[in-house]
Amino acid sequence: MTRQIVSVIGGKDGPSGTPYESINPARPAETVATVQLGGPDVFADACRTAAAAQREWARVPAPVRGRVIASIGRLVEANAETLARLVTQEVGKPYAEALGEVREIVDTCDFFLGEGRRLYGQTVPSEMPDKSLFTFRVPVGVAAVITAGNFPVAVPSWYLVPALLCGNAVVWKPAEYAAVSAHALFRLFAAAGLPDGVLNIVFADGAATFAGLDRALGEGTVQKVGFTGSTAVGRAVGELCGRHLQSPCLELGGKNPMVVMPDADLDLAVEGALFAGFGTAGQRCTSLGTVIVHEDVHDEFLTRFAEAVRNAKIGDPNGEVLYGPMLDHKFAERYEDYLTWIEPHHTVLPGSTGRMEGEGLYYHPVIVDGVRPGDRLFMEETFGPIVGVTTFTGLDEAIELANRPGYGLSSSIYTRDPQAVFRFREGVSAGMISVNNSTSGAEAHLPFGGNGKSGNGSRQSGMWVLDQFTRWQAMNWDYSGRLQKAQMDVAEITPDLGFRI
Repeated sequence: MTRQIVSVIGGKDGPSGTPYESINPARPAETVATVQLGGPDVFADACRTAAAAQREWARVPAPVRGRVIASIGRLVEANAETLARLVTQEVGKPYAEALGEVREIVDTCDFFLGEGRRLYGQTVPSEMPDKSLFTFRVPVGVAAVITAGNFPVAVPSWYLVPALLCGNAVVWKPAEYAAVSAHALFRLFAAAGLPDGVLNIVFADGAATFAGLDRALGEGTVQKVGFTGSTAVGRAVGELCGRHLQSPCLELGGKNPMVVMPDADLDLAVEGALFAGFGTAGQRCTSLGTVIVHEDVHDEFLTRFAEAVRNAKIGDPNGEVLYGPMLDHKFAERYEDYLTWIEPHHTVLPGSTGRMEGEGLYYHPVIVDGVRPGDRLFMEETFGPIVGVTTFTGLDEAIELANRPGYGLSSSIYTRDPQAVFRFREGVSAGMISVNNSTSGAEAHLPFGGNGKSGNGSRQSGMWVLDQFTRWQAMNWDYSGRLQKAQMDVAEITPDLGFRI
């Protein structure tokens, strides 16, 4: 019997809505679940419910909230294999990768469980006697979190865990094509003892979500928006939040460069390019977009890279494969459109493009050599198993090429030269830089995020994300018994500035 998935608001199942079939992309005829998609009113109602629950949750001492986060980590750890299997079934991610994704939730919980005892403010000396100054972190209120489905459980945890730890309530809208995985993660969070209404999950399509968010912002029931998705939708979300004087946390797309210097370990660079370019079928925001390889090693690198791709296994995500199917039909259709961007001056390797034989949404891996600045394949994100290659003669040119598309999420350089590493770090616009490593891969205690078309400078993960889910509050306490006016009633000690020895 097909699973039935509905929104959960205030601890209760939400209303039925428009049915949506979440399919197994490895076997598209197989329906994993029927998801009831709500309208704008369902999203807005969830935000009202969250607002009503948030104040009491904020009163729970932060160290106690930290223990709830610890429980979530243990519950996810105990259910890791089951959750990973759901991810593999629903979005086609190879099982080994899905297990790694689930591990990232545990790592995130392990980091933040202690932050409940470290939501530090400061005691600051005053310029006046008998007066003390303090700063406090306070929760923002209700966070509306909207996530993509390529990392259906790990990326949401980057938002949910710190938001809840800091005393906020959350309305989470996951991707509808990854609803089963999201619903399972929601149930694990709820089992940790979260009060009803503190975490709510809403299933809706993009248009209904946007309209519901607009309504909630207008009603004042949302104080923070977190969004992971495309640059185009991120712009719309940013504009909407700006009208309400809010600064969202935007984690958007990328056109991530990998620079291969003439002294690079080419075997290592090929291994990194293979994983970054084609892992998860190239459906990561940190996937490799363009290899920028020095002209002296271009031919050798390309020969090795093409051979590695030809030898890679693509297929059933339950097996040992480089990648499985595309996430969903809409991503497969979009990828086919990207293939039309290949131009006559390009050289396609290994030689096959388009869909592979079989019932699943499997597509051939493609290397496109000879891409030029100005080509769509060079300038725009391609969410799928396609990697461009171009050449450079000097490091300054490589940095300019890396920055040209205007994204700024992740980047990589392969070299043995420390001077080149630091020149690249200084010049590249990306928020994240890897040295002799792929463009993909994040750890739970480092800031994650991008600039330019990749985001608005907000960061997730580590202690830096606390600035997204708390606001600084300043307090001054004057116990002098009289009104002391700042900058006016300040004692002065007069120096003799004319003194000379």
